[in-house]
Amino acid sequence: MDRIKIVGGNRLNGIISISGAKNAALPLMIAALLTNDILTLEDVPCLADVELLIRILSNHGVDYSLNGQREHQTGFYSRTIHFNARHIVTTTAPYDLVSKMRASFWVIGPLLARVGEVGVSLPGGCAIGTRPVDFILDGLRALGAEINIENGYVHARTIKGLRGAQYRFPKVTVGGTHVLLMAATLAQGDTVLCNTACEPEVINLATCLNRMGARITGAGTSEIQITGVSSLSGARIKVIPDRIEIGTYAMAVTMTGGDVFLKGADPSLLCAVLQTLRKTGTEVIESAGGIRIRCTGDSIQPVDIETQSFPGFPTDLQAQFMGLMTRAKGISHITETIFENRFMHVQELSRLGASISLSGQTATVAGVDRLQGAQVMATDLRASVSLVIAGLAAEGETVVNRVYHLDRGFERLEEKLSRCGAQIERVRR
Repeated sequence: MDRIKIVGGNRLNGIISISGAKNAALPLMIAALLTNDILTLEDVPCLADVELLIRILSNHGVDYSLNGQREHQTGFYSRTIHFNARHIVTTTAPYDLVSKMRASFWVIGPLLARVGEVGVSLPGGCAIGTRPVDFILDGLRALGAEINIENGYVHARTIKGLRGAQYRFPKVTVGGTHVLLMAATLAQGDTVLCNTACEPEVINLATCLNRMGARITGAGTSEIQITGVSSLSGARIKVIPDRIEIGTYAMAVTMTGGDVFLKGADPSLLCAVLQTLRKTGTEVIESAGGIRIRCTGDSIQPVDIETQSFPGFPTDLQAQFMGLMTRAKGISHITETIFENRFMHVQELSRLGASISLSGQTATVAGVDRLQGAQVMATDLRASVSLVIAGLAAEGETVVNRVYHLDRGFERLEEKLSRCGAQIERVRR
């Protein structure tokens, strides 16, 4: 199993190119199931989750072709993938595939809308907390689906196709919004989805669906209206920049000092995060081509945060920010409101010398003068990169184990950081 070894203490300086967003690419790939024509996605990141979803779509009969262009200034790839779901060979998504990635459950919406029946394994548990599919199933029932759960599988069908309806999510859910948005595009009549997620990834999906011939308004607000159409065509769309990657590298620069330009970063995707970073004393310079992160002082100021749905501070950056606050000059409080079990990185950060105490869903972080390298273990995707951030500033050597978590969501992380002066390498076993 691969490990990442870091020798801390180097400032980061240079340019980091931002990859396409995993959280946008996955639902866009699944949208290919809605059409007989080719759906082309640009800037698809090379990640373990993307490769797994390609396998899952291939199981349903989706063909794909891939081409990439090297960006000469940085040496990183920008991939374009063409998906062709003309021939659906099975509507069953088996446990051995769905259990490896929860987002694969989302195929239930497009397959039900297009084919009229689907059997999908329940996705099971998740390390960072429960993410129930009840809202998705209730929403599909509102659209006229008959749903039964048997032997760990959700079996859904429609007799005469889905019908437009009004459905209000009991709680804001990005995954639920993705699924019902896709399903409603081929439903008969009008659908109104209320209390929907406002994340940029939802807007990216809705834009793609509209280019395919869907009739969607309101994406990016708490109410989305969809007028169903009989069929969708192919389209071409670019995956938006990864706002979690942007925030992660910005915090790494703040943690270590230095001056880095995040090429291709879109400031509008994470306004709350950039505002928070400015409060720490970091200079954030926004431009049309990206964001420059420059550290002008020797100390990091403590800032309190509370995770929220977009446009608030994202839960996917909570662990990274906690890593940053371990070196702040004072006490900060970090409250997690989205997932009930997303503090598993606390114990590992403590191994590096961090001073963190927990009370319910709030972590109190007392900044320390120095961190010391140690062996640590990644527990989930975002927690793993918080250990990398801390390791970049720690004295001596830090070894991060279980880095397969990192490979799920960060494209060539060690290469990007090493180009900016970090002493970081992957150790393969």
